[in-house]
Amino acid sequence: MVNQNNSTSAVINSPDADNKNLNGIIQYLKDVQSGHKRSIPPLEQWHPKHCGKMDLRVKANGEWWHEGQLIRRQALLDLFTKVLWKENGKFYLKTPVEQIEIEVEDEPLLVNQVDQIELEGKTYLQLTTSNQDVVIVDQEHPVFMREYSGEMRPYVHVRFGINALIQRNAFFHLIEYGTLVENEQGETILALQSGDLELQLGT
Repeated sequence: MVNQNNSTSAVINSPDADNKNLNGIIQYLKDVQSGHKRSIPPLEQWHPKHCGKMDLRVKANGEWWHEGQLIRRQALLDLFTKVLWKENGKFYLKTPVEQIEIEVEDEPLLVNQVDQIELEGKTYLQLTTSNQDVVIVDQEHPVFMREYSGEMRPYVHVRFGINALIQRNAFFHLIEYGTLVENEQGETILALQSGDLELQLGT
C-alpha cells in the first residue's frame, strides 16, 4: 500500500502520497457503505500497519483542512469521521489495511443538536453531531467540561476515546434540560440527569 519503506517523512512531504492515501480511504468507505444512515465500522478489530502522517488537520472550530484547503463537502466529512481512531493520544484515519495519522487541534467532532428521549420509562439526553452520530448520555458517554486555550468547553465522549465538542447553541439547549444551582463556593453549577446518571458541570 502506501509507503512501503515505512518512511514517515516521505509521506509528510509528498502531496501525491497524501492524495493516494485520501483517495484510498474514500474508495474503501464507498465500497463498504451500507444502506444505514450512519454505520461505524469495527475499527477496534482492525490492526493495520501505520502508514505515516498526512497533511490533514482538524481545527479547534471543527473545520477540516487538507493541504491548506478547507474541505466543504459534508458527505466527505461524514465518511472520514466513520474511520476516526485515537491511539496513544494521536488521531488517525483507519481502514483494515492502513492507519494514517492526522492532526487534530482539539476534538474532531461537533455536537449541534440536543434532545430528550424516553427509553424504558426513563428520560435520557440525546446528543447528535454534525456528522449524524447519535450519542445517548450515560456512564460510558458522559458530558464533561475541559479547558482548551484558556476557556472551559463542554464535551461528550463518543467512541474509541474520541470526544465531541458541544457547540455553544447546543450547550444553551442542554442548559434548558438541566438546573442551574450554586455550590458551597458560590459557583454556578449545571445539574443534569440522563437516565440514572447525574452530572454536575461548572459553567
